[in-house]
Amino acid sequence: MRRHTLGKLLQHVHVNGPLSRAALAERMGVNRSTILALTSQLAAAGLVREEPPTDTTGAGRPSFIVLPQSQRVYVLAFDVAVDRLVAARVGLGGPVLDRRETPRTRAGVDLDTVVGNLAALGEELLAAAPPGAVCVGIGASYCGMIRPGDGMVRYGPEMGWVDQAFGAELERALGIGLPVAVGNEAHMGALAEAARGAGTGSQNLIYLHGDVGVGGGVLVGGKLLGGDGGYGCEVGHMVVNPVDGRPCLCGSQGCLEAETGEHALLEAAGRADGRTGRQAVRAVVDDAAAGDPAASAAVARIGDWLGIGVANLINLFNPGVVIFGGMLRDVYQVAEPQVASRIKRHAMPVSRDRARLRLSGLADDATLIGAADLGFAALIADPLRSS
Repeated sequence: MRRHTLGKLLQHVHVNGPLSRAALAERMGVNRSTILALTSQLAAAGLVREEPPTDTTGAGRPSFIVLPQSQRVYVLAFDVAVDRLVAARVGLGGPVLDRRETPRTRAGVDLDTVVGNLAALGEELLAAAPPGAVCVGIGASYCGMIRPGDGMVRYGPEMGWVDQAFGAELERALGIGLPVAVGNEAHMGALAEAARGAGTGSQNLIYLHGDVGVGGGVLVGGKLLGGDGGYGCEVGHMVVNPVDGRPCLCGSQGCLEAETGEHALLEAAGRADGRTGRQAVRAVVDDAAAGDPAASAAVARIGDWLGIGVANLINLFNPGVVIFGGMLRDVYQVAEPQVASRIKRHAMPVSRDRARLRLSGLADDATLIGAADLGFAALIADPLRSS
């Protein structure tokens, strides 16, 4: 029970940053002497430090500030997108202390290449860490359906990954004695946005992540909706255009990601000439914002289908916040009128009136920060596990 309470305190400091002992006591519903005992244990373990407050003008004895040991305690975080690989050293409390990035070639089933590149980046990050710093976990987000528990990629349609042992292979390649926790990129983005981004304070939110396709994470009552096997919220494969929809890599047609993803946008803009990736998408969005007719028509078309998809999700889940991340963060900034129009037309007023539409607060780092929190999960659950 005491370790559980220590974990709760560490979680508050990890997510919310520096907090006074008094604020922690209020949030946790315990007295100050209990907080003093808990913070002393965490400080002795090298996880937090305490400092006197800078403002001591109030009456009474000042309450010390508890801060995470961000420079000393860190995780390795990896983000695997269709066209890029990102690795970072993320400190306790959430700061990105160091990062590396490399392109990912769209070359089919590339497990060995991905693992090899990530391991090399991870080794660079470990070597660059300051003396005395401790890696306490490893987390990764992947653009596909992940089996909970072992990091197996059950299905990654864009690259043809089926039952690829990504987590186990990355753990073996890194060879530092820590397991690799793996999550779906949109699920990780949803949790990160709820904790630190545009969804802070909302118990019911939807995060939509655009990479080449579209992924989703749904929080209900503050909990990630994972489904029976952990593969829930594949909103990109919600059918929005069944009659004459575009074919989807999942085998269906008219799926949300088929109608709003990278391929749909570039083809609609007349740019299906081999240029791909975020820069190609942003070029269309920038041209649309500048008034280019073809780009504007393409973004408006994508916005129509995106709005229909969001309207369906609002009717289903009654979220307080809908967050647009990844490529959709760029698209939504220009397609907002079409999205809003479709939501007004197709979503029930009692649900849509409460749904706030927001851009990702963590931008391109949302899925990476989510992966980092996955890496910190074991430490948060048992802060004195090595004691």
